[in-house]
Formats: sequence, structure tokens, C-alpha cells
Amino acid sequence: MFQPPAQPPLRPAPSRLASFRFAFAGWWYMLRTQRNAWIHAVVSTVVFALGLLLGLGRLEWAILVLTVGLVWMAEFVNTALEAVVDLASPDLHPLAKVGKDVAAAAVLVGAATAVLVGLLVLGPPLWARASALLGG
Repeated sequence: MFQPPAQPPLRPAPSRLASFRFAFAGWWYMLRTQRNAWIHAVVSTVVFALGLLLGLGRLEWAILVLTVGLVWMAEFVNTALEAVVDLASPDLHPLAKVGKDVAAAAVLVGAATAVLVGLLVLGPPLWARASALLGG
């Protein structure tokens, strides 16, 4: 008679508080170990400071927050994928490289899109403010 293989016991689900702790630990890991996370942090801070300076409306804020959040999410997923690939394939493997390169490309596409969105949202009011200051 066929016996299915025994499955390991399931781990209990973490508490909601523990889930938040894990998430913040991941964010802290990003900031401690990923140079690009610091670039994203600085650019995010500059974008939000410009938004405050320019007195953006709710829709513009929503667009910027969504865009910045998507770039951060892409960077988090990229870092997670790199860690999993390194764990699964500690030796160099062409498919591991493909996985890492494609994840990095996702961050690049997100960041390039964010630059375009930033120019579209922040550009006109920034240009108007600069023109007014320069007497134009």
C-alpha cells in the first residue's frame, strides 16, 4: 500500500506583532547592507522635501508616494531574490545570474519610471518657482 511521504510539522504562524518585527528587520537589513537603499533613501527624502516646499496637492502627493513606494518594493524584492538565489546556488550558475540580472533590471525600470514621474509632477511647479525667483 502506498504511503505518502511524511511532511514536516507546520510552524505556527507568527503573531501580528512578530510579523511587523520581521518586516522592520528586513528594512533594517536593507539599510545596513545595500548601498542602493541609501541612494533610494536620500532621493526619497529630497523628493518629499521638494513636495513640501512646492506645496503639492493631494493627487500629486499620491502619485509621488505610490511611485517612491514601488521603487522601494522593487529594491526589497531584488534583495530578497538575490539572497534566495545565493542560498540555492552558492556556485556561479548561468540561471542564477539571469534571475539576479532580471531582478536588478526591475529596479532599474522602476527607478527610471520614478525619475520621469518626478519630472512630470515636480518639474512644472519647480520651474515656475525658479522662474519667479530669477525674475522671469
